[in-house]
Amino acid sequence: MPFNFLHDAPRRVVIVNPTGRYAMAQVAAMRAAGTALVAGIAPGRGGTMLDGLPLLDDLSELDAPADAAVLYTPPEGVLDAVRAAVAARIPLIVAAAEYVPVHDGLKAAQEARAGGCWLVGPNTLGLCIPERTLLGSIAPEFCTPGPVALLCRSGTLTLALARLLTEAGIGQSAVIHMGGDLVIGRNPQDYLALLAADPATRAVLYCGELGGDKEYALAAALQDFGKPLVALVMGRHAPEGTRMGHAGALAGAARETAAAKLAVLAAAGAVAVERPEQAVAALLCLTSAPSAG
Repeated sequence: MPFNFLHDAPRRVVIVNPTGRYAMAQVAAMRAAGTALVAGIAPGRGGTMLDGLPLLDDLSELDAPADAAVLYTPPEGVLDAVRAAVAARIPLIVAAAEYVPVHDGLKAAQEARAGGCWLVGPNTLGLCIPERTLLGSIAPEFCTPGPVALLCRSGTLTLALARLLTEAGIGQSAVIHMGGDLVIGRNPQDYLALLAADPATRAVLYCGELGGDKEYALAAALQDFGKPLVALVMGRHAPEGTRMGHAGALAGAARETAAAKLAVLAAAGAVAVERPEQAVAALLCLTSAPSAG
């Protein structure tokens, strides 16, 4: 079984390549949110400190195993960084970089899965378990504890929807940006298996986009999920063949359009909506109803 980050907040988090400007800002945000950062990996700078964070040359120098790693390596370094984290038996890996080479992304996803590790991303803002864990750059002030898990392909929409839910009084059990690259470590149906077993999650808001076929596997998994899922698929009005926002959002065939995906999710039993405010209204109804059992 992979490390279940929904139940057990990571207690020893390591940051790989924490010395860039973006990474340093996120390290500060994670520390402010209470994330238990124990070290940064910065080859050549081992034995020094970065704003109070001890730096090491290699993961092998950790004095005790880490249970999560956040990677701020550039795209071409993601595969090696994932391999190192898998070799160090770190069960939860968050890879921030966008536009990881497709073959590297495939190998990283396969090797992480084979090693029993859960890879979030690449091209991810990470995840937030409100008031418990922040791994990455999701704004914790947009999130509040509650019964709805937000599962999203777009980083911008992850932030926007978390804020909308919070403003509507709908708390979140988890806010997860799965990653926007074409190949990511875990697909939506994999997250459903975790969420189905999570007693804190009563409903899921899934936000997908045009491009790829991830929503088809998600639809096939819905029959065994056992909890309500509200589906919002963005990009209904995107011009054909135009990439929207990031590497994974490009409709190359009719089945990859937002409208086709929304239709198949509705047929599988999801509450299909076209706009964020409709998703909020649906979730208000679902979470105000008495829970089953």
